Amino acid sequence: MNAWPAQLCATYPALAGLPALLRRDTLPPELLAVEAPAGAVLFEEAAPCRGFPLVLQGEVRVARGSAQGRSLELYRVGPGELCVVSASGLFGSTPLAAHGVATLPTRLLLLSPAGFEQWVEHEPFRRFVFGVFADRLSDLMSLAEAVAFQRLDQRLAATLLGHGQTVQTTHQALADELGTVREIVTRLLKRFERAGWVKLARERIDVLDSTALRAMAGGAPWPPAA
Repeated sequence: MNAWPAQLCATYPALAGLPALLRRDTLPPELLAVEAPAGAVLFEEAAPCRGFPLVLQGEVRVARGSAQGRSLELYRVGPGELCVVSASGLFGSTPLAAHGVATLPTRLLLLSPAGFEQWVEHEPFRRFVFGVFADRLSDLMSLAEAVAFQRLDQRLAATLLGHGQTVQTTHQALADELGTVREIVTRLLKRFERAGWVKLARERIDVLDSTALRAMAGGAPWPPAA
């Protein structure tokens, strides 16, 4: 456990503002080291919040819906980032509004509810938490707007952009990210392929015409030949 505090403070610089005595007294009893393989469910929707995760390595996908079935990705938490669903559950003493799954081998420290309550009494940490709340709220408003007003083909085209010429993913992973079912994503991808915009392979999508995808993401209609 001795190596964890140094890495924790390096990954979350805001913790430097906590009193040294509080950091020293909190670490052993209130922080639980957790290591999880990719695909492990770290917390369940509608369950009580067991603590506040501080990710040191890996990534956690936070989504609304069933952990085993259809879901809508809300955001991802990497090293140095915070989970606002966990924070909300702790602030309000309410069940978790989403579930979290490790997308990579993940190592984190779980701060107990009592430890979290102690830490948020101090302004630097409290400011850090509420700053992340503001950023996540902006992201979630953009997501809600996209789900409500954008066509699924627009959102899929936008999702394929920004990853270079090759996107390493599965149709199911794209469906989970977009909050839909795999069959619809597969149908749209095949339509993109027929239009000459992408080439499909196993767990891989090669982008052939990023200009056309960008136009689709911006709301352009399908070309007649597609």
